Amino acid sequence: MLCFGFTRNLETDMQTKEFYPIGVAGQKWQDAERQQWRDSTSIKRSYHEEVVSKILALKHRFQVEQYGALSYDPERYPLFCIKSNNWDTNKPVVLVTGGVHGYETSGVQGALLFIENKMESYCEYFNIIVAPCVSPWGYETINRWNPLATDPNRSFYSNSPAEESANLIKLVGSVDGTIMVHFDLHETTDTDETEFRPALAARDGIEYTPGEIPDGFYTVGDSENPQADFQAAIIKSVSQVTHIAPADKNGEIIGSPVIQTGVINYPMVKLGLCGGVTNCTYGTTTEVYPDSPKATPQQCNLAQVAAITGGLDFVLSKL
Repeated sequence: MLCFGFTRNLETDMQTKEFYPIGVAGQKWQDAERQQWRDSTSIKRSYHEEVVSKILALKHRFQVEQYGALSYDPERYPLFCIKSNNWDTNKPVVLVTGGVHGYETSGVQGALLFIENKMESYCEYFNIIVAPCVSPWGYETINRWNPLATDPNRSFYSNSPAEESANLIKLVGSVDGTIMVHFDLHETTDTDETEFRPALAARDGIEYTPGEIPDGFYTVGDSENPQADFQAAIIKSVSQVTHIAPADKNGEIIGSPVIQTGVINYPMVKLGLCGGVTNCTYGTTTEVYPDSPKATPQQCNLAQVAAITGGLDFVLSKL
């Protein structure tokens, strides 16, 4: 979730929380508060069982490479990418990233499902590289931040303070060929409003203002290169799997104007977002809503796959 400004209002959920339980209202966190926050986290699921095992099982079909490891625990948190076989520099490159925010489950599992079921059929036309879980510590602890209370999806710039982002930047820099297409797979969850945005306000010493969560799928394009037809193709494809988020009463989604059905735009590079990690022609950040009563976990995973295939089919029509 990109988390800026929000069509489900969760204000009542927060009325019992006058302040976030860590820190002092109006004061930025220092090392002690960051440590207190880190001490409040715990392992809730297994990166190796739910992600690494699935990646390693793909070795007989694709190239599986380790592109780094997190220093918090290198053996527990190796970073893997999966590449198409028979890499051909005459083909355009497609990058798929998931789990930049580790708690956003369908970004990770949707990327793996795409590899398992759809990737081979597109390898004739593209070189494809997938980094399915950029933030494995976040995946295990179901967190938006890394252990330093730093958001990897605000840290895609030179000398990044987030290892997760720095490792992916290095991977992108090593790619042989031109990255034409980038899908960054995310979710918007109820916990964005009940936990992560209040934590962000507390960390930064600012007042928390309740917002709204959009019910449904939407995409975020790059305001510097929006590619409206590409975004529309993704929305059309996903609409066959799950519902598209409507604009709120202000014509917005999470505080940004809806510029076409299910689409808003952000300045990707300026904000240090993963969506700006390449100079691609076609880029999108997907946002699935897993807490909707109208969507199952499998639908959320399939929505991520549909976003990728809908986008790739559009790009193929332009080649």
